[in-house]
Amino acid sequence: MKIKITINQLEFEATVYENEGAAQLLESLPLSFSMSRWGDEYYGSIPTEIYEGDDSRDVLEIGEIAFWPPGNAFCIFFGPTPMSEGSEPRAASDVVPLGMIDGGDGILSLRDLGPSVKASISVID
Repeated sequence: MKIKITINQLEFEATVYENEGAAQLLESLPLSFSMSRWGDEYYGSIPTEIYEGDDSRDVLEIGEIAFWPPGNAFCIFFGPTPMSEGSEPRAASDVVPLGMIDGGDGILSLRDLGPSVKASISVID
């Protein structure tokens, strides 16, 4: 399944994983919300509960999207965060992996945006 993520004027397609967390996200779409920046991660609270599963982890890949249960937040990782050890994206604590942005390095354009952005997520038909 594919979703469209719009952040300010930038649009990205993402492939969602086949896991319970991704299914819970898909049930809640469409969503619009604000996101804040923490290193090379944007995160924003969404009105959706996604439960932590066996695949939760704190080290992600560039372009990976996830849900952070303590903040009820949707996250997009595009580089190191203040918790990183080196260049890997690292969440503040375990997150539920939801999918991956398609298209590789295009996600790095998020580095040009400011400390807060507007975001929306919808299912691609």
